[in-house]
Amino acid sequence: MARYLVIVESPAKVKTIKKFLGSNYVVTASNGHVRDLPKSQIGIDVEHDYEPKYITIRGKGEILANLRKEVKRADKIYLATDPDREGEAISWHLSQALKLEDKKVYRISFNEITKNAVKASLKNAREIDMDLVDAQQARRILDRIVGYRISPLLWAKVKRGLSAGRVQSVALRIIADREEEINAFIPEEYWSLGVSLKAPGEKKLLGAKFYGTENKKITIGSKDEMDNILKELEGESFSVVDIKKGERFKKAPIVFTTSTLQQEASKALNFATSKTMRIAQQLYEGIDIKGNGTVGVITYLRTDSTRVSDEAENSVRQFVKEQYGGQYAAAGVSRKSGSGKIQDAHEAIRPTDVNRTPAMLKDSLSRDQFRLYQLIWKRFVASRMQPAKYETTSVKIAAGKYRFTAATSKVVFEGFRLVYTEAEEEKEERGVSLKSLEKGVSLSVGEFEPGQHFTQPPAHYTEAALVKTLEELGIGRPSTYAPTISTIIARRYVAKENKNLYMTELGEVVNHIMKQSFPSIVDVNFTANMESLLDGVADGKVKWRTIIENFYPDLEEAVETAQKELENVKIEDEVSDEICEECGRNMVIKYGPHGRFLACPGFPECRNTKPYLEKTGVKCPVCGKEVVVRKTKKGRRYFGCENNPDCEFMSWQKPSEKKCPKCGNYMVEKGNKLLCSDEKCGYTEKIEKNGR
Repeated sequence: MARYLVIVESPAKVKTIKKFLGSNYVVTASNGHVRDLPKSQIGIDVEHDYEPKYITIRGKGEILANLRKEVKRADKIYLATDPDREGEAISWHLSQALKLEDKKVYRISFNEITKNAVKASLKNAREIDMDLVDAQQARRILDRIVGYRISPLLWAKVKRGLSAGRVQSVALRIIADREEEINAFIPEEYWSLGVSLKAPGEKKLLGAKFYGTENKKITIGSKDEMDNILKELEGESFSVVDIKKGERFKKAPIVFTTSTLQQEASKALNFATSKTMRIAQQLYEGIDIKGNGTVGVITYLRTDSTRVSDEAENSVRQFVKEQYGGQYAAAGVSRKSGSGKIQDAHEAIRPTDVNRTPAMLKDSLSRDQFRLYQLIWKRFVASRMQPAKYETTSVKIAAGKYRFTAATSKVVFEGFRLVYTEAEEEKEERGVSLKSLEKGVSLSVGEFEPGQHFTQPPAHYTEAALVKTLEELGIGRPSTYAPTISTIIARRYVAKENKNLYMTELGEVVNHIMKQSFPSIVDVNFTANMESLLDGVADGKVKWRTIIENFYPDLEEAVETAQKELENVKIEDEVSDEICEECGRNMVIKYGPHGRFLACPGFPECRNTKPYLEKTGVKCPVCGKEVVVRKTKKGRRYFGCENNPDCEFMSWQKPSEKKCPKCGNYMVEKGNKLLCSDEKCGYTEKIEKNGR
């Protein structure tokens, strides 16, 4: 009997795929990559056409030895690695490492690990796609060149083992630019005015909002303006002058891609991007379902396509009709507007069988697996349902020369909302029904509700928001989002607190050097253009060596310039006024993996170290002692009292010794202005420089 060998990436897939194939098939795993560039050197021969030097990854020798034994016994070999560029590259590396040139070798790929998909892939076996391999190879070489040429410069400048990366450095810059926006933002005061009104015969009060005059919307900018409007409204009668009724539709959501799944899982389930990908991988590779054995329950998780197979399309439409009724099934399909780089060989992320409902799998899944599967299942079903329909009513109310508005919307057809609502979807307004109102009706006034507000700065990036931005800017691929974010957090360039991402002192130093010495590497447009060139390689339109040939000389020139500039900078330890308690020397400021710290210069005889607290020259507004720069456990900077924990003063902005002339509170520096620390006060003034 003929013997066929199927090589997959993950051991978790072996069990799932084995049961789909006959006894003459042997299924085994490579455990991911088997070859890579060496860690000890750059591994790229710049003098000889940028030829990469690949070596067996440490610890993979035994796996390769076992695979070679299986190869000798096999009549045909099927390389069944993941259906993306990296999977294609792993297949090529396997064919090279196992010396399969004289063997019958076929590449198979499947978007889902189900019996039909695996069997179909065997019928459609093909050769390794070298365009996809070259695209992955070009990415790996670019990343290696950037990392190995720039990292030593960061090491020299900051004196510890830092590193740079092609995509991670851009992600870091995006976060840094947002922090600069936030720090420079000056809040502006504005006021809102609500009023509760009662219609004849209605028990519930109607809430209306101030609009302006009949012809002009008015923004109320201060308390004085508010007081004047309230004075003019005294004794005015309120009446309905216009009623408009209409309807609006909310479209069904588009089925998940890698990016949108990461975003929604972050918002709805509070999952980090890395956790989302880890659990999705488990659902894709196979879950042991009672009565069915091991089954892959979702399609491949690294995709930017919103395409769905005809079989899955027909199945979900039938499911919607049977479960919810024909009126809920969508007539057409919502599609993502083309980005020009969708890999149409892939499908969107969906359940492998829509009839396998979350409730059916609950006992077979862990809590987190169940929550993610339920999110994917609901989104897929909802994407094939009708839009939600709302009945809207808007009312314009006159009070003298001023106008107020009230609006309500009521769901008249749930559509896809019967199955799925997005995490950020606004709650429906609940209030008095406006049906009883008619034009000309007089309303009795309850009470006015004036409110003071301040404009808010742009929000700090969350993992979900950063993934969305990276995708919109065309930076990275679906497979790179999670590892990029994990890397900048692990290296302590960025701290994650309450979902938000903040720059650390270390991140600020690295970002500053990268912007100064390697502006193109951290340039958003340059990096996005590089992604489109790599897509060109995958499409067979661009040669991978051409990209490296054009990129390397410019990088090398930038490195040489940076090296010369660094040579002119003597990086000496800064001496502090702190005295070492153990030997009496003045301690020096050094950089560690978490930022600056104080160390005794008598090392190794004296090994005394302690945290470095940078003094600001400002007295604590609470106790009068010195305000110093401190850091949270995760590395985010703030200003606190040196007398902590006895004095609990802290501020995210640098405090000033100047008191607010309006309310007496301490003020803080923000950009080129001083702001009162009490937001309700809202006092601001320009920082005077050189006494002017």
